[in-house]
Amino acid sequence: MKILAIETSCDETSSAVLQIEHGQFNLLSNIVSSQVKIHAKFGGVVPEVAARMQMEMILPVIDESLTAANLKLKNIDYLAVTYGPGLITSLTVGVETAKALAFALKKPLIAVNHLAGHLLANFLPDKKISDIRFPVIGLIVSGGHTLLVLMKNKSSYKIIGETLDDAVGEAFDKIAKILNLGYPGGPVVSKLANKGNPNAFNFPRPMINSNDFNFSFSGLKTAVLYTVRSSPSPYEGEGGGEVYNQNNKPLSFSPLRKARGAETQKYISNICASFQTACVDVLVAKTLRTLQIHQPKSFLLGGGVAANPALRQKLQETIDQKFPKIKIFIPELRFTGDNAAMVAAAAYFQIKPKKQLAKLKNSYKNLKANPNLSL
Repeated sequence: MKILAIETSCDETSSAVLQIEHGQFNLLSNIVSSQVKIHAKFGGVVPEVAARMQMEMILPVIDESLTAANLKLKNIDYLAVTYGPGLITSLTVGVETAKALAFALKKPLIAVNHLAGHLLANFLPDKKISDIRFPVIGLIVSGGHTLLVLMKNKSSYKIIGETLDDAVGEAFDKIAKILNLGYPGGPVVSKLANKGNPNAFNFPRPMINSNDFNFSFSGLKTAVLYTVRSSPSPYEGEGGGEVYNQNNKPLSFSPLRKARGAETQKYISNICASFQTACVDVLVAKTLRTLQIHQPKSFLLGGGVAANPALRQKLQETIDQKFPKIKIFIPELRFTGDNAAMVAAAAYFQIKPKKQLAKLKNSYKNLKANPNLSL
């Protein structure tokens, strides 16, 4: 069985071909066209710009994924597409392209929830379906979502915890904006955090002791903002020159405008390290509480923030120590961001028995993008 998948939920245009034989996944191709450099100058994703780039790249990316897999469209058994959640303009490009292909090729089209894809990316690139044992607890961490999910089987999802305000990835981006570190903020904050002292600032750990599985990151973000605004010297000190962000522009946020030299760079790194540690502490604590209550057989991590080295390491170490019987699955870095391979993996588990195939072939007719789709 071969699945051609399309992902256009935000600012990545992606197409992948996944082959499944005898319960074994085999990723034949996964092409991702990123718009990060285009949106960096705006300090974030501009939906209309993103959609226009999706329209420009969608067909070349599909062609490239087929070429890389050494296949033609006629060799594909199923089509799959992300239909939500995400930016409505970007989602529509992928959905309408997939519908056109389904109509022209008379192939069944499977509509996939983007969030399910992030969790099931843990089957990639070549795991067996039997590798992940159920029930499962999944942690999805991205720019738009922070969720704890209970999966009793491969097609059952129940949200048992979520953020009440900002997603953790959004908080990383906002801290980067406060410090004028450029966009996207998550990677640069993480990189600077490696050079800083995680105990330099005692930032709050919101809701870490609450008796539920929910999250909150807006208070932490505000604490960082007030700390930066009220900072005394090192901003007044002498040093070796202007401090620049990742876009090679001098820091312009008012208190940092006085910044000079290594002393300020150390200060910024300490802010990033202390902020990141607070986020990781909350995410890990809530995850451990969930594992204790629900006693799953496997744990899955997914989403863009799953690329964060500190989070990956602490989850691995603490779960290994406290719950040694739980199998831990952390996706390869290339599958943490938005990609079509994860969409293909999720689509596989939605394939119906052959007797329902005719109905599936006509399902594209009523398919519409849903930017607010829940898991």
